[in-house]
Amino acid sequence: MARCSLYRYQCSQYGPESTLKKKKKKTGGAGYLASFLIKTLLSRGYTVHATLRNLGDSTKVGLLKGLPGGETNLKLFEADIYRADEFVPAIHGCQVVLHLATPLLHSHQSSKYKNTSEAAVDGVRSIVDACIRSGTVKKLIYTATVMAAAPLSHEDVTSFKDSMDETCWTPSNFPTPYHHVDLFAKYTQSKIAAEKEVLSYNGRGIQVVSLVCGLVGGCETLQSVISESVGLIVSQVARDKNRYEMLRFLEELLSKVPLVHIQDVTAAHVFCIENSDINGRFLCANHYLKSIKIASYYQQHSPLITIPQEFIEDSMRETKWGSRKLEEAGFEYKYDYKMILSGSLECAKKLCNLLN
Repeated sequence: MARCSLYRYQCSQYGPESTLKKKKKKTGGAGYLASFLIKTLLSRGYTVHATLRNLGDSTKVGLLKGLPGGETNLKLFEADIYRADEFVPAIHGCQVVLHLATPLLHSHQSSKYKNTSEAAVDGVRSIVDACIRSGTVKKLIYTATVMAAAPLSHEDVTSFKDSMDETCWTPSNFPTPYHHVDLFAKYTQSKIAAEKEVLSYNGRGIQVVSLVCGLVGGCETLQSVISESVGLIVSQVARDKNRYEMLRFLEELLSKVPLVHIQDVTAAHVFCIENSDINGRFLCANHYLKSIKIASYYQQHSPLITIPQEFIEDSMRETKWGSRKLEEAGFEYKYDYKMILSGSLECAKKLCNLLN
């Protein structure tokens, strides 16, 4: 099987202390999606290179090395986005590189970059250049976010297009109705800039795929803490105002909330690895819901759930999901929105004692 390099840049959890998880964590190769991808790739016989910011973190190293095949087919490297040349050894000898996420909190330890957007874009350049120079890497898969694909009109950023698809790009002057989630807005700006940068390399000595992922949910996780994306999905049930306003930020930005199951996101990455003709930009989500529908589903399917009215708002928008590009390329989603929502709730019950 091919050799893959997979890494996730540092990304602190954000927001004040909340109902579900009060302790801030930093995520790397041991993050929610990254760890699940590593497990899947190892199970399929791949040799995987993965990076962590600190190889002295025995919890994260133990999590990854403890995966089936981890001792033999997983090699860990220490790397930091603010020292992008550190990723070169992890890329060496690989055929495919999976580049997940971007820095959320700006590190002021280095004066090289003034913000996370500069760091993310320079990181993309360094990584793509290292891929091309390696002589072995054929494809780079960038895990993007739907936050960079808002169906807002560029002429009038207060109005929405009729549908959301791969042609949508979030305008640089997008509105931010929730001012205390300014960090979310800065994260969006950095993801827009990084995705545009990485796509500009497609066909220039390397194939580039951008998987623009929706809000990821489901009950499967290798972590002992709830992921931020699952926290947003169950925020109405948890009565978590901070995360609920982040959910509403997504809805205000995207008209509705695109959802995708962790298993489907993982399968989409593998699909892009194993299909040599796949390149370009693909939205990766199979449901597009209003937050009011998410609340309604939970209240209808669990007698224990009562959601206060302050967590139920109707955007009154009817923008449609207009993307089938990934499916037209041959990919098949296996998990519907009921599985995503119920799985996320089960995860919150298990890890956060929600409703217990």
